[in-house]
Amino acid sequence: MRADSRAIFGTVGISVVVKEGAPRLDISSKEKFRDAMLAALSVVHATPGKTPSGTHMGKVMEQLGIADAMAKKVIFKPALDGGVQLVVAGEAEIGIYPASEVAGVKGLTVVGPLPADINLEIVYGAAAITTDSTAPNAASAFVKFMAASENRSVWKEAGFEPPANSA
Repeated sequence: MRADSRAIFGTVGISVVVKEGAPRLDISSKEKFRDAMLAALSVVHATPGKTPSGTHMGKVMEQLGIADAMAKKVIFKPALDGGVQLVVAGEAEIGIYPASEVAGVKGLTVVGPLPADINLEIVYGAAAITTDSTAPNAASAFVKFMAASENRSVWKEAGFEPPANSA
């Protein structure tokens, strides 16, 4: 990879979502998130071991000591494979997915991110140009365009936070 061509477009945390119009949950701390999970009738998130967010949620449920209590009420379904639609349809009370997978979905309310001490920061959009690229100038222009600060609002709308090294 050409060192001068590297860029990170953004990071994504995990968000908690409910059906539009449903009461907003208090997930402001690890303890309140735990209480909200225990009080929920049903929760949907990606399958542990299949995606970074699903694996993380499996670990979080264990860390909070609620894995056994949640076993009967968790539905494992990726957001983009129908999981989000379960929340929109009211078939799952709570959804827990990367912010980029729930941003702008009609019928959902994003309650907020997981509390910082149990959230997962997923780095997305790392780009670089190979040293043997046949079109390095075009590739470099594309990477610069995608990473340009003036395009941050589009990334933000899509659920991405600016990378730590950006202004």
